Amino acid sequence: MLRNFLKNNNLAKAIYFRVAFILNHEFRLSDLKNIFWYFENYFKIKKTFNSNFITFKFFPCLNDKTSLTPMDPVYFFQDTWMARKIFELKPKYHFDVGSSAKTIGILSQFVPITMVDIRPLPLELPNLNFIKGSILDLPFEDNSIDSISSLCVVEHIGLGRYGDPIDSLGSEKSILELKRVLSIGGVILFSVPVDSSNTVYFNAHRAFTRDYILSLFHDFELLEEKYQYGYELIDNFVPERGFGTGLFMFKKLM
Repeated sequence: MLRNFLKNNNLAKAIYFRVAFILNHEFRLSDLKNIFWYFENYFKIKKTFNSNFITFKFFPCLNDKTSLTPMDPVYFFQDTWMARKIFELKPKYHFDVGSSAKTIGILSQFVPITMVDIRPLPLELPNLNFIKGSILDLPFEDNSIDSISSLCVVEHIGLGRYGDPIDSLGSEKSILELKRVLSIGGVILFSVPVDSSNTVYFNAHRAFTRDYILSLFHDFELLEEKYQYGYELIDNFVPERGFGTGLFMFKKLM
């Protein structure tokens, strides 16, 4: 139906391919309504065009008319949780491995931070230092870091998603390396997906049970835990709720 409409209407065909190209995604029939909305507003603004602006260019933004502010609850909850904990702990210096660069950049304006990632950071900020490195071989001495974080990173290691080698024990090896560099009495802020059973969602990520995470940190003290399920952040792991995100603060004992 849409194909026949475009075939017989040159203007509509031009609009279709122009907007599809700009959006750079697979075009959906539901987008057609937004195209008509776009040009309806275009003709309205042309009637009252501000003459102080001498150039007018097309830049369609067709999918922003949402009823709620778009938000990824995983990153919203875990990043704000980490920010609160860092402000409470007040470390003199903080290290991060692979977490959201945007969040780490913001936090670095309050606490000096060194960020480690396999992918170089193309931007620079005061108080933000970057080191290219792998979570499987961190460029730090044993027991040398007092405050470290790694949010939603460990679950990806060894699944090849980011071009890394396949390793069925990638998550476990990553945790051992984070534990190695943390000083005695030091604190780690850590998050991974949780589920009712240890599960591999190949090649996106793994999910873990609470018991398994605690077993991997058996020699650490659990200071705080939170769990994100949908648009809620709660204090308890609820296996019946299925997939979620666990947020953990651990202290190294020995």
